[in-house]
Amino acid sequence: MSISQFPQNIILEDEMVFLRSLQLSDFENLLDISLNEPETWEYSLVRANGKENLENYIRLALKAKENKTEFPFIVFDKKSGKYAGSTRFYDINLQFKTLQLGYTWYGKDFRGTGLNKHCKYLLLQFAFETLGIERVEFRADNNNQRSIAAMKSIGCKVEGVLRSHMPTADSDVRRDSIVLSILKDEWFSEVKENLKKKL
Repeated sequence: MSISQFPQNIILEDEMVFLRSLQLSDFENLLDISLNEPETWEYSLVRANGKENLENYIRLALKAKENKTEFPFIVFDKKSGKYAGSTRFYDINLQFKTLQLGYTWYGKDFRGTGLNKHCKYLLLQFAFETLGIERVEFRADNNNQRSIAAMKSIGCKVEGVLRSHMPTADSDVRRDSIVLSILKDEWFSEVKENLKKKL
């Protein structure tokens, strides 16, 4: 499958969560979190806090989708009947059978509810079992302990830290980025079953 064959519309769902392609109209669905929970983007390189930032965030995500390097999703929580946040595949390289999974954020009401594990299960299953990806990579600010703990809990293995890797969103300070991954054989041999038990 070449990058040009990456599906244009993907819908993933289970009993708890519904993921579909992010659209321009999702501005309204995410605005409440954007306006009221600016801390959500404390460690993000691209902020979506406030009206202008959210508009820019969605516009950049859709441009990257158009360029076939990223596939952004909106996340809908079936339990509450509300939109919870966003996540995406990025750095998609189907030739090398690799991609990254990230840009994940949820409103505070959806953190610690199990929603993230359901999302990751569906996304990893799609990556490994439908796209035939060999390696899914995850990165985070090395100070973002909540995000790192969440990645480890789904079965990611730490590979190392990229020192002074990139600038942070609003200062001269550069961040160290931790790199984690799951390989295809790990998904089928242990990660899938272990994650399924936690759902």
